Amino acid sequence: MSADNAPKIRLQGVRKTFSGGRKVVLDHVDLDIGKGESVVIIGGSGTGKSVAIKCILGLLKPDAGSITIDGREVTEMGEGAREDINRQVGMLFQSAALFDSLPIWENVAFGLLARKLTSRRKGRDIAIEKLAQVGLAANIADLSPAELSGGMQKRVGLARAIATNPEIIFFDEPTTGLDPIMADVINRLIVEVNREVGATAITITHDMASARKIGDRVAMLYQGRIIWAGPVDAIDHSDNDYVEQFIHGRVDGPIKMAIRA
Repeated sequence: MSADNAPKIRLQGVRKTFSGGRKVVLDHVDLDIGKGESVVIIGGSGTGKSVAIKCILGLLKPDAGSITIDGREVTEMGEGAREDINRQVGMLFQSAALFDSLPIWENVAFGLLARKLTSRRKGRDIAIEKLAQVGLAANIADLSPAELSGGMQKRVGLARAIATNPEIIFFDEPTTGLDPIMADVINRLIVEVNREVGATAITITHDMASARKIGDRVAMLYQGRIIWAGPVDAIDHSDNDYVEQFIHGRVDGPIKMAIRA
């Protein structure tokens, strides 16, 4: 693979355990994510989706394997170099994770202000511009998060994720807690924003409607491994019993849930 075609993010043999190695969460995960590509990682609760994201972000250190971003190995980076990498990253958290004590515009411009990349006046202008990109009017800029609905808070979180024009955006269960219509609004906004920003996107979700809407490619994690990966339009013809059971939400199949009587 030439440098021009090299993946934006590459995971090779990534392994992560807890409890002194007794609990294996990631078991030699391999995954390439191309520049400008939207990849959705699906899987049930506890399958390692969040741990994979935290390893890419440097919040957790893998026990083994390699993670590269733009061809640079990040697992052994020092704090300064890691911070340089993370400056190109935006994140939409599962619960939006807005700061209750800050007005909406400061939430959106938080990364810019914290890094002293702009003045407060300019930061407010940028925040209003980003709010417009996610369909929110300027008149909410001075409101507090508590004055917004859950769907509006999620959109503010999306505006914050794109405020620095990141090269990489992570979406953590972007539709959790939303009704089906608002979930579709958020999915559509994610597609539009990714197109406008041109970012490489990684989404973790168990919501198949969301995965189908926003992904170019889907990868399924099960018991710490990628058991299937392919274009989103191929998922209904995966010929993988685990994938088939998961995407159709069936109780019967090779995936067994631990249920107490």
